[in-house]
Amino acid sequence: MIDRTADQPTVPLDTHVPHSARIFNYWLAGKDHYPADREAGDRFIQTFPEIVDLARSGRQFLIRAIRHLTAEAGIRQFLDIGTGLPTANNTHEIAQSIAPESRIVYVDNDPLVLTYAQALLVSTPEGATDYLQAGLTDPTTILDQATKTLNLSQPVAIVLLGILAHIPDYDQARTIVKTLMAAVPPGSYLVVRDGVDTHPAYREAITRYNQTGADPYTLRTPTQIAGYFEGLHLLPPGLVSCPLWRPDTTDIGTPVELAVLGAVGRKP
Repeated sequence: MIDRTADQPTVPLDTHVPHSARIFNYWLAGKDHYPADREAGDRFIQTFPEIVDLARSGRQFLIRAIRHLTAEAGIRQFLDIGTGLPTANNTHEIAQSIAPESRIVYVDNDPLVLTYAQALLVSTPEGATDYLQAGLTDPTTILDQATKTLNLSQPVAIVLLGILAHIPDYDQARTIVKTLMAAVPPGSYLVVRDGVDTHPAYREAITRYNQTGADPYTLRTPTQIAGYFEGLHLLPPGLVSCPLWRPDTTDIGTPVELAVLGAVGRKP
């Protein structure tokens, strides 16, 4: 790992306000969360029990998408923004298990993520793994800092899982995506996963969550999520519920459609 943690800005860790990265870690049966996060997560489950399956399906989508991009598309550079707390099968672990020379930059704005990034995001000797503490609303700074590890003249996969919904203004979210994709060359990829507003209980749970003081999460329509991929070529099967995106063969039945959409698009 490239150690830049000493250069990161200091952000206070407020354990009394729930944070999406820690709540997500709780739903994934992780250990890095506080009472406020567990309380918010449990209230969410009471209103929308499917959130646990939704969260875990999103993680599986990450695994399948990174695996495809590394093994089939030949991508060796990844910019993972809104990475969340490290768990099993992080982006660098998936990519470097296939191509050890892969280079990964993680970006998040939770100081707890920074603490664990130092200990857990370890690279292979052939590759590199870096961590930046920054917010998605400043894509120019993210890109500038990422060039310390990534060569933006070569294809990059930009990974935005569950993070664009934290930008309340949809036009701003689209502008951020366009800024990021404009900085990388043809042959680069965009990976997006976000909650969709098609389930009434999900909408109700999100409304209550947004009243807790945590960073607001804005569910989008399927058309809005599709808009992030304007100008890109969607890989089959296109924009679908995450469990339906190239599911692994299993013996436990057909994947269930959930209120979360994912897709991978290629810049022509």
